[in-house]
Amino acid sequence: MGRRLGQHFLGHHSILERIAHSACPERVPLVVEIGPGKGALTQHLIERADRIVAVEVDPVLIPYLRHKFRDAPNLTVIEADVLTTDLGQWGPAVVVGNLPYYITSPILSRVFGLGERWQGSTFLVQKEVAERLTAEPGSREYGYLTVCTNVYSRPEYLFTVGRGAFSPPPKVDSAVVRLTPRDAAADFGIQNIPAFLDFASVCFRHKRKTLRNNLATRFGPEEIAGAPHLQARAEQLPVAELHRVFTALGDAENGASGT
Repeated sequence: MGRRLGQHFLGHHSILERIAHSACPERVPLVVEIGPGKGALTQHLIERADRIVAVEVDPVLIPYLRHKFRDAPNLTVIEADVLTTDLGQWGPAVVVGNLPYYITSPILSRVFGLGERWQGSTFLVQKEVAERLTAEPGSREYGYLTVCTNVYSRPEYLFTVGRGAFSPPPKVDSAVVRLTPRDAAADFGIQNIPAFLDFASVCFRHKRKTLRNNLATRFGPEEIAGAPHLQARAEQLPVAELHRVFTALGDAENGASGT
């Protein structure tokens, strides 16, 4: 059941309880769970939220989940694709789940796009992704995904989950990360997040090139002449310093691209 979409089910109760506690250390009004699978984590979340909306794309699992939790009045199981579903339609929520590797980035984009409706997240992801989300500047894992995650949240690498904890075991280890919403304007002075992230994507276009070389694809020599850190690579700069470069190249309110 559920294997048609390549799921790997986590069944260790102690790990599931740690994930649930990380997501909801205290009882919360609403949890949106992405991809509940067979409901192993759902079982641990039921006592931690006034309401849970579980979004599952596999139609085979829908009747199974509804039957399994038929006595849980605070759980609603929705058959839907997370990539086309407004996760904020039920109100401000904590969003949790075991995220498939191949759609982790687009799911994060949808979660970050919830704005004030997003109350925080705890996700089980591939270990490599967790390392990228929480990487420090100057490390091999630090990149555009790291910057994007740090603009919207304070990411924490909580703990590693070995492949043997899953059935069937995947080929790689996983990890649990917690993302706490942050105010990018207060923390970094970023007023126009889409424009800044568009600029950051240019900075990381070729990771081994300097900022000067990457920015030359968008700006003329005169425009970038006075910007800081031009000899550095984007992977060396924390978000605050990347934003310094951004503001040096144009009005942060309007975006470096003039949009």
